[in-house]
Amino acid sequence: MKRLFLVVVLLITIALSAQELKSPSEFLGYELGTRFTRHHRVVDYYQYLSEAAKDRMQLKEYGKTNEQRPLLLAYVSSVTNMQNLEAIREEHLKSTTGTGKSTKAIVWLSYNVHGNESVSTEASMQTIYELLTSKQAYLENTVVIMDPCINPDGRDRYVNWYSQFKNTPNQLNPDSKEHNEGWWSGRSNHYMFDLNRDWAWLTQLESQQRLRYYNNWLPHIHVDFHEQSMDSPYYFAPASEPFHEVITDFQRDFQVTMGKNHAKYFDANGWFYYTKERFDLFYPSYGDTYPTYNGAIGMTYEQGGGGRAGLGVITSNGDTLTLKDRIAHHHTTGISTVEVAASNVTKLNKEYQKFYQPKNYKYKSYILKGPEDHMRALTQLLDQHQLSYSYGTGVNVKGFNYKTGKAGSLRTNSESLIISTNQTRGTLVKVLFEPNARLSDSLTYDITAWSLPYAYGLDAIASESLISETSKKENSSKKEVFNTNTYAFLTDWNGMDDARFLAELLQQKIRVRQAQKPFTLEGKRYESGSLIITKADNDGRKNFTKILGEAAEKHHKSLTAVSSGFVDDGKDFGSRYVLMIPAVKVAVLAGEPTSTLRFGEIWHFFEQQLHYPVTVLDENYINGVDLSNYEVLILPGGTGYERFMDTPMLSRLKEWVSQGGRLIAMGKAIASLDGADGFDISAREEEKDSTVNLVQPYENLQREEIKNDITGAIFKTKVDATHPLAFGYKDTYFSLKLASDSYDYLESGTVAYISKDTLPVAGFAGSEAQKKMAKSLVFGVEKHGKGQVVYMVDNPLFRGFWENGKLFFVNALFMAY
Repeated sequence: MKRLFLVVVLLITIALSAQELKSPSEFLGYELGTRFTRHHRVVDYYQYLSEAAKDRMQLKEYGKTNEQRPLLLAYVSSVTNMQNLEAIREEHLKSTTGTGKSTKAIVWLSYNVHGNESVSTEASMQTIYELLTSKQAYLENTVVIMDPCINPDGRDRYVNWYSQFKNTPNQLNPDSKEHNEGWWSGRSNHYMFDLNRDWAWLTQLESQQRLRYYNNWLPHIHVDFHEQSMDSPYYFAPASEPFHEVITDFQRDFQVTMGKNHAKYFDANGWFYYTKERFDLFYPSYGDTYPTYNGAIGMTYEQGGGGRAGLGVITSNGDTLTLKDRIAHHHTTGISTVEVAASNVTKLNKEYQKFYQPKNYKYKSYILKGPEDHMRALTQLLDQHQLSYSYGTGVNVKGFNYKTGKAGSLRTNSESLIISTNQTRGTLVKVLFEPNARLSDSLTYDITAWSLPYAYGLDAIASESLISETSKKENSSKKEVFNTNTYAFLTDWNGMDDARFLAELLQQKIRVRQAQKPFTLEGKRYESGSLIITKADNDGRKNFTKILGEAAEKHHKSLTAVSSGFVDDGKDFGSRYVLMIPAVKVAVLAGEPTSTLRFGEIWHFFEQQLHYPVTVLDENYINGVDLSNYEVLILPGGTGYERFMDTPMLSRLKEWVSQGGRLIAMGKAIASLDGADGFDISAREEEKDSTVNLVQPYENLQREEIKNDITGAIFKTKVDATHPLAFGYKDTYFSLKLASDSYDYLESGTVAYISKDTLPVAGFAGSEAQKKMAKSLVFGVEKHGKGQVVYMVDNPLFRGFWENGKLFFVNALFMAY
């Protein structure tokens, strides 16, 4: 009788709640699914709910986007749970240390990471409404955290575009303008970055702000809501191979549990879906994999539709797909996810604790040494991920040597970084630092190599032992003191702190020289590329030493003051080998020939990493721009250069270069110069294997084709360190190769290149693709008249995380002339 009474009370409470709260349609003034909701109205609805249901919901603004739109988290649970929310969080996190006794499940639902996959945010409003009304029962033992829109800038870009161009009321024909978004799409964020590939690298403002809150919860379940081709059925877990080896049996099995529950509802409605295809769990920077490597059941849900679907569209098989359909599907899986979590609280907590128990991974410690600014950049990333690290004590460490690919040793010191898997989030350490992640299937959705020692250009050893360490690094920094007898100030050149220092000085109109040859002065050796800032060059600059000192402190630069330009060995400061660095004016091409992602990487690099001005020239009007106003023009990678690079444009670029311009061609933009008059770049001829059977069964075709592909593998390249494009580098560089594009060495100016050894040090490269890599160019410079063409076959700015490649790009701007 008492149980019946409680059930009745609960049903009455739910009914009253439903009457009190307005549905999304009631609040917005239109039926959900009949138009797209702009971000500020989504914010309004969530704020309304947080006031109307304040006992069961809290709303937190966790940051702002580049365009100043708010980023929100909604915490939803029962009245009692919300009153104890902080205690629930703390008890849950104790499970990572094996001491927690949590009785709640934590579910995090993330929507609209891709802005033009716009149904997600619409579905989030219906989902939170039902959790606060008809589905309250699920919240008795569950806390749901909802991010209604990870990418508001991209989403509003799409919604505004669609509202401008849609027919009235709307047109189902996919040929209509409203279904063809164009180059500047809403998929990416302000800087055209894909936020779904930034969870591990944290190059973007949205990712950085979100992860601070995610890491304070580390939920049991995380779902990333997406859209895919409008002709695709719905996709939900379980994922496909390859699964990274650290993923537990429980994580894999629970995805099946989740998928079966979703299927129950989809089957009842006659909705089509698929599982175990295409979307794998390997690359660590996704919204499903990153949570998985932190103990969660990380999942991607994909609804057919995307930017083409609009409010409704006729698919290729003649069906009509509406926004209402898409909302219903995402809403169903969202509620189903919470339902499964609420039904499996005990098991989720038990297995979550097991995930965080100490693991016996092969490599127990990763030891790293290298330039100070490379190390500083890495520790900043580790801090963002809340990963522990320490410093060496002078011991000699043996293990796998990343540089040689064989057993080796490295002596630690107080500057050496030690990262151990013997910590709470040791699994994430293994995933990010292991030399070569084991790939169970070569058919994968993204890049297959990312190891941070290679990405940051550090000497590294992976040790099978735990290495002795100290928690503190000796502080050797000191404030610069300049005396009146100084002739010049000298500093090294080997990383992005140096680049930012130079960029600031040039904008402050401080004149800086570079040493084209190594030299020794006052007993200290300086390598090629070292910066020389003389008093004589800056004689008329007011507050010269003050500006210099402040810039040095800001960018962690140590300056050496010298009293003479007469060197002990090498070239004196008045030599023709000591050149003034120009404050170049830089332009970058945007528009249809380029990839939005490749353009965005360059745009972001200038504005948020180098802090140096860049002018964006769109292909629509570049013909009317006087290129003589610019010293540098960058062609980002892209697949649309065939039309853009017509004969008049090629002739114009050739003339501009010959008059002193510097053209930087990146990735697939290089193909548009191959064979063009006046450009010496040439694609390598592919050697055909006559022993290969040209007739293949249909089911084998995909695996046969992948023999010609490279899916983000790391190659060891040789470097001509005497060339200005390579200043700051040694004789080897580990390059992240994203495709099998291959070009012959240049007759002169081959700077970084692959020799005969074409086996990648990490990641997948097909057997035929490897053959194409032999004796191929990676970075090179060719001279034309007074100017140069810089070829970057591999992209050193890819996704903003390949830290060790960025100086090549900076050298292309300031050094290589």
